[in-house]
Amino acid sequence: MAEKKWVPGEEVPTSGNYTAYDKNCRCGGSTYLEKGKRFPATQHSGSYYVREK
Repeated sequence: MAEKKWVPGEEVPTSGNYTAYDKNCRCGGSTYLEKGKRFPATQHSGSYYVREK
């Protein structure tokens, strides 16, 4: 099963640690986000977030 990806501005579905990646799959760091908040903006277009396991 493919990992779920979220983009900046979407609602965080579950509290936890999320890692940001750019469109070339380079890691941009991780952060703890709370359920109901929005994924923060990133410095690069095409970036997305993946929940850490």
